[in-house]
Amino acid sequence: MHYYRYSNAEVSCWYKYLLFSYNIVFWLAGVVFLGVGLWAWSEKGVLSDLTKVTRMHGIDPVVLVLMVGVVMFTLGFAGCVGALRENICLLNFFCSAIVLIFFLELAVAVLAFLFQDWVRDRFREFFESNIRSYRDDIDLQNLIDSLQKANQCCGAYGPEDWDLNVYFNCSGASYSREKCGVPFSCCVPDPAQKVVNTQCGYDVRTQLKSKWDESIFTKGCIQALEGWLPRNIYIVAGVFIAISLLQWLTDLKGRPRDRSIWKRKEKNLLAKQIFGIFLARTLISDIEAVKAGHHF
Repeated sequence: MHYYRYSNAEVSCWYKYLLFSYNIVFWLAGVVFLGVGLWAWSEKGVLSDLTKVTRMHGIDPVVLVLMVGVVMFTLGFAGCVGALRENICLLNFFCSAIVLIFFLELAVAVLAFLFQDWVRDRFREFFESNIRSYRDDIDLQNLIDSLQKANQCCGAYGPEDWDLNVYFNCSGASYSREKCGVPFSCCVPDPAQKVVNTQCGYDVRTQLKSKWDESIFTKGCIQALEGWLPRNIYIVAGVFIAISLLQWLTDLKGRPRDRSIWKRKEKNLLAKQIFGIFLARTLISDIEAVKAGHHF
């Protein structure tokens, strides 16, 4: 029996442990998401009575957190074990899953751009439904507050949408202290205040409309969404082209020649996905090269 092997054939420890470090963050984040989701769900009593799931309004944010946690935990586990054990099957699963997620994001962005009227109607229904139940579900309340603060908007089409909520309604039949007001997340933040004033929106809609913009956001969140999508569709398209070129170069050369681009810190989710795919594809190429270099 004769044994031959290439003396320089070895798996890159740099890519191996970099991919492991990349995925351990995903795995730990998945654990955190699962823990927070299960805790929040149990605090609401859903785990003790699963029939409540069918009675929830719209999409429960806790369910979304759990789904994200499961996906991140699974991908992180596959990436960590695949990198340490040099398992091509797990690495291919990780890489394929990241590519699938990317294409799903791209498809959602393109469809949302093409069917803006349908997306606008669904978002309006979602927002108005959750405005009505704003005080009934703490998770939905936090979700609405986060959307309004992040996009500097108020209501679906404007502050007057908060008339849909019994607590903020301006009708004479309401005796709520929040009557004719808006949630604090609609308020224009005051840089001088270090503590959030949760009563800043009280009675604000009793004032003249011309003065509203001095204290609250007057732009609707649907308008904010319409402005966000056209700006970001070009970013998504650019990343799509980049990932296509990356996969072609990796398959053709085994690994791209210019590695300096990957040394910069990535600042968004899509760039991190490309980085993860690059590491996985490069490590797979190394493992396949080592296996091809061993002959018995």
